[in-house]
Order: sequence, then structure tokens, then C-alpha cells
Amino acid sequence: MCGVQICCGGETVGMGRIVGDGGLNYELVDIAVAPAHQSKGLGRVVMEHQMAYLENAAPPDAYVSSMTDVPALYGKFGFVLARPGSEGMVWKP
Repeated sequence: MCGVQICCGGETVGMGRIVGDGGLNYELVDIAVAPAHQSKGLGRVVMEHQMAYLENAAPPDAYVSSMTDVPALYGKFGFVLARPGSEGMVWKP
């Protein structure tokens, strides 16, 4: 649904995607910054672009979620832990 790519010298050094059904479900996935480019604010730039997309595309009653290893970044943009209202789960075959 939405992809953000940050390039430096012809290489992708930061990226993020939003996937979903285009109606009520949106999930932020794959936000990543290359190790050599971390701590420079690029994750924040990716999130700013993704949030701008969501503010324009997602209806007020949309379910916007993310499974994250870096909750502090998402918290800066208004994300909160889902517990106790819901519980995240993963399948590991």
C-alpha cells in the first residue's frame, strides 16, 4: 500500500512498508535502516512519511498495527502497547 525508500550513493539505506486491505486494516512492516546509517534520524523520516500516508488514507475507525522490536520509535508517533485490549501473536512453523 505504501513504501518508503531512503537512498544514499545509489544504495537503499532505509525503508519501510505499510500493507493492508485498503479499507480497515493497515500494518507497518519492515522498517529498517542499514547499520552504518543508524542513529541519524532516518527511522524517524520513514515513520513521518508513513504516518502522513495513514493520515490521508486510513479512515478514522481503521485498525493500524505493527509488530516491532523498537517500540520507542513507534511510541513517538502515538503507538501504544495493545495489551490488555488485544494480544499479538506469531506463528513459527
